[in-house]
Amino acid sequence: MAMTAFASLEETCATLADRSFDRPPAIVCNAHITGLGVARALAARDIPAIALDRSGDGVAPRSSDVVAAGEVTFPLDDADGFRRDVERVAETLDHEPVIFGCMDEWVHAIAGTEPAGVRRPFADQAVIDAVLDKESLYALADDLGVPYPETYRLSGFGDDAGQGAAAAGVDPIPALDPDEAAAELGFPLVVKPARKREFEELLGTNVVEVADSEEYHELLDRAGDAGVRVMAQEKVPVAVGEDRSVASYVSPDGERLGVVGNARVRYPRGYGTSCVVDRVADPELEERAFGLLEAAGYHGISEAEFVYDTDRGEYVLLDVNTRPWKWIGMPVEAGANLPYAAYADAVGIEYDAGELREDVRWLYLRDYLAGLAGSEGGVDVLSDAEWEALLTGEFESTPGLTTGVYRPSDPEPTLQQLETEFSRREYYCSC
Repeated sequence: MAMTAFASLEETCATLADRSFDRPPAIVCNAHITGLGVARALAARDIPAIALDRSGDGVAPRSSDVVAAGEVTFPLDDADGFRRDVERVAETLDHEPVIFGCMDEWVHAIAGTEPAGVRRPFADQAVIDAVLDKESLYALADDLGVPYPETYRLSGFGDDAGQGAAAAGVDPIPALDPDEAAAELGFPLVVKPARKREFEELLGTNVVEVADSEEYHELLDRAGDAGVRVMAQEKVPVAVGEDRSVASYVSPDGERLGVVGNARVRYPRGYGTSCVVDRVADPELEERAFGLLEAAGYHGISEAEFVYDTDRGEYVLLDVNTRPWKWIGMPVEAGANLPYAAYADAVGIEYDAGELREDVRWLYLRDYLAGLAGSEGGVDVLSDAEWEALLTGEFESTPGLTTGVYRPSDPEPTLQQLETEFSRREYYCSC
């Protein structure tokens, strides 16, 4: 039976106190598209999932693959309050749960506050910082010879600039005065944060393209006033539709499981979010990604993002997410159930992925339809057979095609999304 209400912390704990589980549950936070994807991946292996969030506007609480959902303190507002809330949920359970952070702020909160009574299937805070902080990430890439866009740290933005690279044992990328950086890169250029979430809180996006010096300095002033550490980066001439990401899980003892996804369609185009992702074979990118993770000492789920630079004629590294992400369902459909692999290691049980499927596609229907109907003139990449499988629901019982949110057998998340779409309520997070 689907959950139909997002509960208070007290109500959630009361619900869980009345339940008995024969195995450790999982906690996912937040409860949006990615959290739903993780819950569904775990439910496929009969693992009960509890969704936690700061509000009830997400889609996971409505899913039949979520056993309980409730409100906790938002970690950016009160990290200690978040820790206490998670500990309170864990105390009501008869097994120690495994916790998954599904956006950066939740990942940092879990690693930074280390709630008692939960199992964390990923590396410690210092290692996560070295990977998520793009200053240290690019320093690691530089040390390993992994190409990345021309990027400069900006002098005067953040007292801790360069410390992440030092902690990782590599030299930091160059720091320049903002005007010197702009002179080196030329306009248009890209301003991006060392850590994306605080930038998203400020501007509603994690990367901004600026056309001239006035826009550049106006943005830097806002970042400086908010204490957000930012960098200047070249605008890469990207081959549209060729973005690739290495989706992986690395165990604490170094075992690897991963696939490569091609973000065939984004919405909006350019810096938009993925809405069609196909599995592709790219052993070279896999090795680059795994090399970076090994150098950083990271274990856990991650996504290493690359774009194809048409000037360089090769893929360049943009980012690594140390958590599940929006299209986490694609590797699951391919046979690489990354959330379950992480869960299995955390609780000490065996996991064997077996032979992986090659011809796999993930679709986020809401954004895909918006792109087709928009002014950018989107091209339909789905076949008639795929549309028929979507409309009949046949895709759920045949391998190869999977979706984010939309599933006829679990309709409540899609209904919640439609209710949000056609109401005046603000939906605070896209994934």
